[in-house]
Amino acid sequence: MILFVSILTYFVSAIAIALVARRRPASLAALALLPYALQLGVAAVLWRRDADIATIEWIPSLGLTIRVSTSDLSLLLTMVVAGAGLVIAGYSLAYFTDGAKRAKFLALMALFSGGMAGIVASDDLLGLFLFWEVTTVASYLLIGFNDEDAIARSSALQAVLVTAAGGLALLAGFVLLILETGTSAISAIVAAPPSSAQTTVALALIFVGAFTKSAQFPFHFWLPGAMAAPTPASAFLHSATMVKAGIVLLLFLAPGFAAETMWTWTVTSVGLVTMVVGAVGALRRNDLKMLLAYGTVSQLGFMVALVGLDLVGAALAILIGHSLFKAALFLIVGAVDSATGTRDVRSLSGVGRRLPLLAVAAGVSALSMAGIPPALGFVTKEAALETLIASENWMALSVIAVASVLTVSYSARFWFGAFGGSASDHVDVQPLSAGLVVGPVALAGLSVVFGLLPSAVRPAVSAVAESPVKLVLWPGLTTALGVSVAIVVVGLIVYLTQPSWDRSSLARRFPIRSRSLGESVYSGALRGLNRVAEGVTGVVQNGSLPTYLAVILLAVLSVPAIALLADVPDRVSLQLANGPAEFVLVAVAVGGAVAAATAQRRMAAALLLGVVGYAVSGIYVVFGAPDLALTQVLIETLTVALFALVLVRLPRRFGADPLSLVRRSRLAISVFVGLFVFGAAVLSSSVDRDRTIADSYVALAPEAGGRNVVNVILTNFRAIDTLGEITVLASAAIGISALVRTSRRRPETKEATQ
Repeated sequence: MILFVSILTYFVSAIAIALVARRRPASLAALALLPYALQLGVAAVLWRRDADIATIEWIPSLGLTIRVSTSDLSLLLTMVVAGAGLVIAGYSLAYFTDGAKRAKFLALMALFSGGMAGIVASDDLLGLFLFWEVTTVASYLLIGFNDEDAIARSSALQAVLVTAAGGLALLAGFVLLILETGTSAISAIVAAPPSSAQTTVALALIFVGAFTKSAQFPFHFWLPGAMAAPTPASAFLHSATMVKAGIVLLLFLAPGFAAETMWTWTVTSVGLVTMVVGAVGALRRNDLKMLLAYGTVSQLGFMVALVGLDLVGAALAILIGHSLFKAALFLIVGAVDSATGTRDVRSLSGVGRRLPLLAVAAGVSALSMAGIPPALGFVTKEAALETLIASENWMALSVIAVASVLTVSYSARFWFGAFGGSASDHVDVQPLSAGLVVGPVALAGLSVVFGLLPSAVRPAVSAVAESPVKLVLWPGLTTALGVSVAIVVVGLIVYLTQPSWDRSSLARRFPIRSRSLGESVYSGALRGLNRVAEGVTGVVQNGSLPTYLAVILLAVLSVPAIALLADVPDRVSLQLANGPAEFVLVAVAVGGAVAAATAQRRMAAALLLGVVGYAVSGIYVVFGAPDLALTQVLIETLTVALFALVLVRLPRRFGADPLSLVRRSRLAISVFVGLFVFGAAVLSSSVDRDRTIADSYVALAPEAGGRNVVNVILTNFRAIDTLGEITVLASAAIGISALVRTSRRRPETKEATQ
């Protein structure tokens, strides 16, 4: 339960920052950093204890619960989220100079962190989905943080549409899996995984949700577009949290489904393709943030491929190393941008000489990204290569090796492009505050510490993987080490020869595309949807009252009409009338309605509608409801009077052609609505029940404190409805009063005074 409480502190912090920070800016740092530090402490206290699952009733009537697990995997991922969040939140305090923007960003970041902390700790599919959607909404707000920028708004919309569509597929997959297994508990599902056609469909839908969230091919295009977010948001979303959500979900389900052929082929192939596509994209980008974004796509593909191959330990080790170096690199890019005003490698030169500490941190993080010792990235990648060689999966090893060569190349391009070269007068480097340097230096330092002392990470990863994971700085003269050396050498050669490659005919034949295939499909689908929406809106929202009524009636009655036709009772018992007076009144009502529908004069039609209303009031009297009859008479009298006042200003006759298509359509809709109401009335009146709701009202009236059942219904049983009616009347009265007061204060014109 304490872990769940620590998750709630993120949401409390977000609310507190939004309410308090502007009035008490000095409290902002404490409110922003406290939930991350608290959850780190909670995870450390619970680490290596017996796993426990706390169940919190969410909607008990529907059997929906939130189950929070303290398993080793959940706690390790919690530490990753909270640790990265703590560093990035501290960095954000110095990054934003505007107090209002700083408070807004930290509140949104806390909201997002709460969603991600809930995902990594969930042991319930529906509870996980709840937190999943929290991250979707929060990421939309973070990516579109600079809401005055059209690119930021477009990127935020693109991200939320892609991930929300994947979220819908994910929910459908969860529902199918729950129906198949009879439980929503993840631990129970993976302990006894089902195997059926429905399970296959469920997994396919879950894959779509996981792949969209973790930017896997062909859904990867939204992640580079999300670089419109502020740099701290990019660091948090793309290194430790949002993009890892899909991988976390796959890690949760892998123990139960990794042996399935569909799982192996689908997850592995998508991961390998994504790894290569992301690496190629990173190699050809000049913007430092875009380079890192495509690098993130590539490394996410690496992790997904390892999960598909059931190498959970290696995937988790890569995840930890990636979180450290990628968060550091994004923060470093933000610092470089703040110091120089640019992120373009073609404009930066000699920055390393002016910012040596930041250059060293960037060098260490780039070494970790490239998989070069002594950084943690080398240790984790070496463990993955060792495992792949041991499993003799040569195809996957070959693809990963090619992508890793490109990783070395764009890692070198990142560092030398940002910090290399001689000092240049064209780049004005401003001094940086300590807050922009401490965070990335600390993360880079952790990469070195864990690289030199991998024994600090090995027990945690091995405990989660439930098998020893070989994390060592010096693996010995092994085949994996030879592959690593070859990757680094070839990667550096590719980097050194890239200028000639860029000038080659092959590069001119395949230039950098402004849009990927997935983004082109997304843009085309969005344009098509907008055209359809405009066409439909032009038809159903054309300013015509009859059209509005037709759309409303058809939309509301079509589905229940199909249900009535599909389940018509065998026998219908119906009492036509209780006496001759009812026949006369019904005949008057029917005759008035038919006459009103066929009348050619507007005033005659209004009067005939009044006849129908008076006939209905007579039926109320026959059934012993004089209060309803009196209300009906008053309403009909007022309505006819209002009609008369308005109709004197309109043409006397209707202008529609009786044989026109429009009139025939209206007639068909009217017949349909009339038949539906008639059929519903007949079926409802023929239902034979031992006890009706009227009996309950009569029995409960004394307990409600009244003898008049109608009064009790209005004041007690329908109190909310009555309150709504009073609210409507009060709103109308306020509006009328405002109009009257305004007209009284309006100065008289010359025409009015003459």
